[in-house]
Amino acid sequence: MTRDWRTPIELLVLGAIWGSSFLFMRIAAEPFGAFALVDIRLTLGALVLLPFLWRDRAVFTRAMWPKLAIIGLINSAIPFLLFAWAAQRSPAAIGAICNAMTVLFAALIGFLFFGEKIGTRRAIALLVGFGGVVLLATSKAGGISVGMAVIAGSTAALLYGVGVNLVRRHLGGIPPAAAAAATLGCSALLLAPFAATHWPANAISPLAWGSAIAIGVLCTGYAFLLYYRLIQRIGAARAATVTYLVPLFGAAFAWLFLGEPVTPAMLAAGLLILGSVAFSQRAPRP
Repeated sequence: MTRDWRTPIELLVLGAIWGSSFLFMRIAAEPFGAFALVDIRLTLGALVLLPFLWRDRAVFTRAMWPKLAIIGLINSAIPFLLFAWAAQRSPAAIGAICNAMTVLFAALIGFLFFGEKIGTRRAIALLVGFGGVVLLATSKAGGISVGMAVIAGSTAALLYGVGVNLVRRHLGGIPPAAAAAATLGCSALLLAPFAATHWPANAISPLAWGSAIAIGVLCTGYAFLLYYRLIQRIGAARAATVTYLVPLFGAAFAWLFLGEPVTPAMLAAGLLILGSVAFSQRAPRP
């Protein structure tokens, strides 16, 4: 038997890519503004995945497109806007830590609205994770309160949790890359009028443009492909372990390239949230 060396490497790469998205947002959100930046991200991500949508275009009926648009808004456009808004007001690590709550929110939404069992383990994990969010929201970074940014990032994670359940139930029979291209494309079109009216009046630096392009091409389009390939090979549960890596890379990149400090409150909140996610994912004893 040959050892599967690809999986840990690809998980690390995906964690680094998604972690870097918070660095790129921190750089590009201020000069572009949230609407313009997110529409660029959605458009480029959809273009990367467009060949898969074209290949599987026969499965998309006309009646499906309103549903795809709604799921795209919930699972992509609005969370991206919230994270971009938070990136204008707080260190990159804040959004990366809040993003880790997605796994717990997905379990909570499944329990509240889709009849899934949550169990004692996940209920405890949710409480601990929320405690981490409260700790993070009441902390300060560089003497500035980050409470509103934490609320925005946590709301984005909540919407991701809703989106996960909607995709699972309404797009289960559609090839994932094609479904992602369709939802991203719909979101880009719906957001385009807002991006046009909020397009920055000042010249954008090459660094900001490069960051915006990286978010769309690398952190959205390519990352989706890598994530779906992992799911096909190792299953959704193991692929979800990338959640633990994103905050680590997000905070490390922000410290390394932007000089943003990682405060004790960030560390404590991150440990609470990531620990609760790990605890919720542990298989129960037989």
